[in-house]
Amino acid sequence: MDRQDVIDAFGALAQPTRLDAFRLLVLHEPEGLPVGEIARGLGVPHNTLSTHLAILARAGLVRSERRSRLIVYRADLDAVQGLAAFLLKDCCAGRPEIAAAFAASASRDAGPKPSKGDLS
Repeated sequence: MDRQDVIDAFGALAQPTRLDAFRLLVLHEPEGLPVGEIARGLGVPHNTLSTHLAILARAGLVRSERRSRLIVYRADLDAVQGLAAFLLKDCCAGRPEIAAAFAASASRDAGPKPSKGDLS
């Protein structure tokens, strides 16, 4: 993942509806969700959601596939891993103990995973 990819990904996530949609899709990995279920889950009109999903897709954060008459979206977890790797690459000056402390802190700060019905 290069610098521009990272900028595009964070730009795509820097909007509440897109961030909520991405979080919802992460919770539903690996099966993904049809567009209608995402719209209902977020309380967003289909046409508005389509625009947001297109932005997330262009940023490489979600992928879509046709399943019969449905379009199902999935989070691209490899992209998330790429974002994290890019951010952490130079953060610890080659000192594994700092990286380990950072990972432990991030895990602690994350707290319990939200349920599929709780995006707040």
